[in-house]
Amino acid sequence: MSRPRAALAMAPRAAAAVLDDGAMTALRGLCDLADGVLDDFSTSAARDVLSDVELLVTGWGCPPLDAAVLAGAPRLRAVVHTAGSVRGHVTEACWDRGIAVTSAAAANAVPVAEYTVAMILLSGKRVLERARGHRAARHADDGLGVPPHLGNYGRTVGILSASMIGRRVIDLLRPHDFRVLVHDPHLTAAEAAELGVEAVSLAELFARGDVVSVHTPLLPATRGLVGRELIAAMRPDAVLINTARGAVLDQDALAEATGAGRIRAILDVTDPEVLALDHPLWTDDNVLITPHLAGSQGNELRRLAELAVAEVTRWAAGQAFAHPVRRERLGMIA
Repeated sequence: MSRPRAALAMAPRAAAAVLDDGAMTALRGLCDLADGVLDDFSTSAARDVLSDVELLVTGWGCPPLDAAVLAGAPRLRAVVHTAGSVRGHVTEACWDRGIAVTSAAAANAVPVAEYTVAMILLSGKRVLERARGHRAARHADDGLGVPPHLGNYGRTVGILSASMIGRRVIDLLRPHDFRVLVHDPHLTAAEAAELGVEAVSLAELFARGDVVSVHTPLLPATRGLVGRELIAAMRPDAVLINTARGAVLDQDALAEATGAGRIRAILDVTDPEVLALDHPLWTDDNVLITPHLAGSQGNELRRLAELAVAEVTRWAAGQAFAHPVRRERLGMIA
């Protein structure tokens, strides 16, 4: 049996970062892999490749696979995405064609969940703030004089959305002494019981959580979801963590609450990606902003490549993908 014809479609920098020599050797062993990386489907060279390609291995920077592109790729049957969301390049035309799609979202969920749990634990003991104070004061800390609410024993953690990442966070929280609440309109009572969490309303999640961690995808219904009313309902000194999308939050309302010292926030994402230089969140000591680093970076990119290679292996052998992306689930995923 001849090997399937395949090509890489992503930004060349993404290909170089994600697909190391081992991954490329594996892909070449499974497929007749075209030379180079496609990042512009309009060129004559790209059109030549697309004319007989059966599989595209995509990544960050892949152009949209719209109807016009697909018209020039009559044999394309599958897309294996080496990153998380496929919204940027898998179009309605792909689903209409019946193209099989998979992504490395499950692999990318791992470091995001790890970051989230690390920040939950650090924030519970106010590690970053106390380290800053210790560096300034340079004297012994009075451990017995710490307020009784500080610490991680018996804290209540609220998870907004039982998404892939949200469920991974729940799993990583199991060894710790936390009470875990979840709000997700798609979560059934049976699923909540299986996860070992308490399903609550959106308002209750924010009112009861010592920490609320946002894991909802950005959809028309979730843009601005965490607004002024929910932020105002949070407990004094509660912590809001966002690793999802910046536009899910009302950042002006958040800045007012953190600026007043009523709550704290840890933001790995903002809207826009880099806030205006004079935005008050930059200089607020109650806010930690990290540069969208929770997702896969450095050696974590190998996990994405390994999952993608495993999916190509299955597909080349005539098997179904282990991590398929379903058209009917697009309204619930990033």
